[in-house]
Amino acid sequence: MKKTLSTLGFLLLLLIGILYISEYNYLLRAVSKIYLTGHTTAYLSDYEGFDNHLLPASENPTSWPLHKEYNKVSLSEELEAYHKETQTVAFVLIKNDSVYFEKYYDGYGPDSKSNSFSVAKSIVSALLGRAIAQGHIQSLDQKVIDFLPELKGPYADQVTLGDLSSMASGQRWGEAYYSPLSVTTAAYFVEDLDQLILEQSIDEMPGKEYIYKSGTTQLLGMVLAQATGKNLTDYLYETLWDPMGAEYDSYWQVDSAQKGSEKAYCCIASNAKDFARMAKLYKDYGKWNGEVLLDSTFVAKSLNARFPESPEYGYGWWLKEYKGHNVFMMRGHLGQYVITFPEENLILVRLGHSKGPKGPKEDPFTPDIYRYMDAALELNPDAD
Repeated sequence: MKKTLSTLGFLLLLLIGILYISEYNYLLRAVSKIYLTGHTTAYLSDYEGFDNHLLPASENPTSWPLHKEYNKVSLSEELEAYHKETQTVAFVLIKNDSVYFEKYYDGYGPDSKSNSFSVAKSIVSALLGRAIAQGHIQSLDQKVIDFLPELKGPYADQVTLGDLSSMASGQRWGEAYYSPLSVTTAAYFVEDLDQLILEQSIDEMPGKEYIYKSGTTQLLGMVLAQATGKNLTDYLYETLWDPMGAEYDSYWQVDSAQKGSEKAYCCIASNAKDFARMAKLYKDYGKWNGEVLLDSTFVAKSLNARFPESPEYGYGWWLKEYKGHNVFMMRGHLGQYVITFPEENLILVRLGHSKGPKGPKEDPFTPDIYRYMDAALELNPDAD
């Protein structure tokens, strides 16, 4: 027995050593930060185990006003059961820019931080709009190589910033969240994210079709840092987060303390009502309490599909026509949603640990999204 244990120990050390010197050495971080915590993928509070940049509360924090009918409605037994099944942690409904309903679960509260995951992609696209407005970037048609001349691939000199924002980059990438050997997993754990992204060449003609790739938003984040001369956290705070009156301190995960590159495709740890501010900004076509933060033309373009054959995506935002309503939304892994019904002046935020079972492969929207949209419309105080 002692000899067997000794052999197993040696083999384990050998395996660790091989991993350490291989291109998969990031798996050692994955094991310690995710798998040994009992999870099989990234999770809501995992920011606590990573390096982060502080995204402070606004210098002039502003609470959402309460609706005159605040929390006077009750959720149906069916919806409460669904929240339990999918492990919802926050469910907030904002009507006419006032909090109409809010409820929290699993020990979470209004100021609890949870990982945004890909909700951050919409925020990065907003930063692109801000950088254009400030003259750091000429337009959506400016080439990526103007900022990152080291970009590789046969089409590297053709991809534009608009191609990145609309997920039409032609970048080599495999979007697989649960495979430990995928580039998506590697991006979450490597300590030099910029280097990994620059290794993903532009292999196909950009600007031709929508294909969702997290690495594409990461590339956009790298451009923004180069164009503005600031890290994404500071630029977000200065241009949007502070002017919108964010109430609570938040964090943006970075690859490592040494490199300090934000995971632009994901991972802002914040709370439901501060996430909702971005939805209000787009609902109001770039204005916040009368101050223009984004150009209205940029916002309108963002909320329209670039490709007719892919009506579900614009420039950094998900789009859906549902029961006669034009809906736009921010979406993230495990069911992080900020869903906006602009004609109804209605915003729903749902955060949680799971999005439940998958739906038909051909539908880009999972079944839980339909449940939450139905809930928002049913709870809407102006509903007939």
